[in-house]
Order: sequence, then C-alpha cells, then structure tokens
Amino acid sequence: MISRLRNSLILALLLLSQSCGTYSFSGASIPAEMKTVNIQFFENTSALVVPYLSQQFTEGLKDRIRNQSRLSITRNEADANFEGRITDYSIRPVAIQGNDRAGLNRVTVTVNVKFSNLLNPELNFEQSFQAFQEFNLNQGPIQSQEQKLLALIIRQLTEDIFNKAFANW
Repeated sequence: MISRLRNSLILALLLLSQSCGTYSFSGASIPAEMKTVNIQFFENTSALVVPYLSQQFTEGLKDRIRNQSRLSITRNEADANFEGRITDYSIRPVAIQGNDRAGLNRVTVTVNVKFSNLLNPELNFEQSFQAFQEFNLNQGPIQSQEQKLLALIIRQLTEDIFNKAFANW
C-alpha cells in the first residue's frame, strides 16, 4: 500500500515537472522574456468606410491583449508588434425571400495583420483574418444594428489574431 502511494506521488511529481512553464488559462504561451507589445493604428482602407471602425478595432485588439496577457502596451520599441489595416467591410444578402428582398444579410470585416515577434522571428506572420455576423432587416435598419454587429465581429477577429500570435492556433 505504501509503495503504491509512493509510486503515485512520484508519478504525479514527474508529470507536474514536465508541464509547460508559460501556460495561462487563456491558452496563450507567451514567453517569460516577452514584456511589451506595440499595437499600431489599423487604418480602414476598404471601399465602404465606417468612420469609427478603425478606432474600435485597434482598441479592441489592445483590450484583448490587456485582458488575456501580462504584456504591457507601449508606443515605443517593443518585444512584439502588431500592424495592419482593415481591407474590407461589406454587407451582402445571404438569404433571399419573396419580392427579391434579402431575408438575411451578412456584415463581413477583413483585416490584414502583420505580427512581428522580435524575440523569436520564426513566429512572425502576415495574414488576413475575416469575421462576419448575420442580421435581419425586419429587426431594424442596418444603422440601428451596426454597432452591436461590429462589436461581435471585433471580438471574434481579436480572438483569432491573439490566438494566432500567442497560442499558435
């Protein structure tokens, strides 16, 4: 009985010692030596421009990093850097009902992101990310729904970008 308990204890200690030291509950694996990140303003270069989208997206990415990591956001030299632009904002019908009217519409936002990891350049990437939300005009005009839809889209985009940069997903 005692030898079984001792073996179980040794096995548990062995498993604990093999775990990753940079794990966090967000799933991020940010190296301990990484302390700062610079997030540049994401300009909206899409054909359809929503005046507040650039500011909300940039702040949303900063909030995601503040809330899910221990990194400090700086405007100066940093250990990592995010830059890019909003390349597309579109509203398209996805389901047509009678009288050639759209029963369901989709708002889509595409962002091109360049991530530079100065501590480990192998993790650098430049990639487009896209997210969308569907809405029904029976619930009101797009102008009355747009802010809520964009908040959901920004949440999804920033989660995908964060995971690509820090969780290797």
